[in-house]
Parts: sequence; C-alpha cells; structure tokens
Amino acid sequence: MDDLQRLRFDRHFRTASSEGYHVMRESERIATVDLHFTLVDVRCTLILEKPMQREEIARLIERIDEDLVLSADTPREDLLVNVYQGTEVGFFSDEFHADQDELISDDDHDDDDDDDDDFGASDLGRN
Repeated sequence: MDDLQRLRFDRHFRTASSEGYHVMRESERIATVDLHFTLVDVRCTLILEKPMQREEIARLIERIDEDLVLSADTPREDLLVNVYQGTEVGFFSDEFHADQDELISDDDHDDDDDDDDDFGASDLGRN
C-alpha cells in the first residue's frame, strides 16, 4: 500500500460497545476492522483482503488507533489487535438458514476431491 493517508474508514455498524469499518482505498475495500471497547482495553480484529507487508500493517494499525480508537473518546490501557489475511466468501443472514437446503442439495455433492473451493453446511459447523 503506497499511501495510507489516502485510505478512508467507512463505518458499517455501531453498537454501544463496538464498531465495524471497511478500510477503503478509492472504491476498493482492502480490509475490514471490528473494534470492541471493553472497560480496560480495545480489542480489534483486522482482516486484510489485500497482501500487505508487516511495516504497512503496523502503519495501518497506527491509523486505526489514531482515527478510530482515540476519536471514540473511550479510556483504554491497550489496543489489542488480531490480524488475519482472507477474502470474503459471502454474506449470510437468517434468510440463508431458510434457503440453505436449496444451496446445498444432494446434486451439489460429488465424490471429486478437487472441489476445494466448495463452501457448504460443513464449513458452517452444521453437518
């Protein structure tokens, strides 16, 4: 990431003790940030959707701290960050549970082991 100053944080949810943001570079989402404010610290889950060097990650965490955590005006002793590299596989809601039988039918299951990209009920912990 060339210039962290060009990034913006688009909030996609807020509760009394947590906030979630998409980290955007122009129109591209490059990461997702979930912040959870406890009584003594702030817990952050950072999911990178684009590869970043360790130094870039550290600078992004500094931006998160300065722009999102400190601006929340909540006292804290520490910012604890878990960083993951990943991609979104879908968005699921209660409607998904109602429709999952249609998404995962017997026709979808075959004995080929080369379908590593398949995503089904077993991936959700439902067998």
